[in-house]
Amino acid sequence: MLAIGDAAPGFNLPGVDGRNHGLDSFKDAKALCVVFSCNHCPYVKAYEDRLVALQADLGGRGFQLVAVNSNDSGGYPEDSFDEMKKRSAEKKFNFPYLRDESQDVARAYGAQRTPHIFLFDAARRLAYLGRVDDNYQDPSAVKAHELRDAVEDLLAGRPVKVPETFAIGCTIKWKK
Repeated sequence: MLAIGDAAPGFNLPGVDGRNHGLDSFKDAKALCVVFSCNHCPYVKAYEDRLVALQADLGGRGFQLVAVNSNDSGGYPEDSFDEMKKRSAEKKFNFPYLRDESQDVARAYGAQRTPHIFLFDAARRLAYLGRVDDNYQDPSAVKAHELRDAVEDLLAGRPVKVPETFAIGCTIKWKK
């Protein structure tokens, strides 16, 4: 798994928007969040609205979120590219949703869960790793907004106060 300070591995993945996206697609972002995600995981579903809100709230200040689905769609057909397109439209994702069919990107990052957060600074060095916040079940009960706080730190030019938390969620569904 990547460690704090490591460079972001490159990628070039198809998005539900019909375009391929790579790190260069987001070169102007002051903070780039790569979230390993999927369609079927209840943890991901619980966080989707919060991720949309985060992009809406901070996108104008230089934040960019990108979701990557690396799950085996053979064993989990609800995670197929066609289903990703439907989910993105249904939830009105305001960020790219990319398909990592080979699972090479998930391996390069060391992603283990959905959601698994990798937040990079403007130089594409890992600044935060872990979870979205401390309560996936109840947004109104969240006490620690770790991802939002880390993004705010980066956008303000400060070091991230809490650079690492434990990611909770479903395991990535690896191909056999």
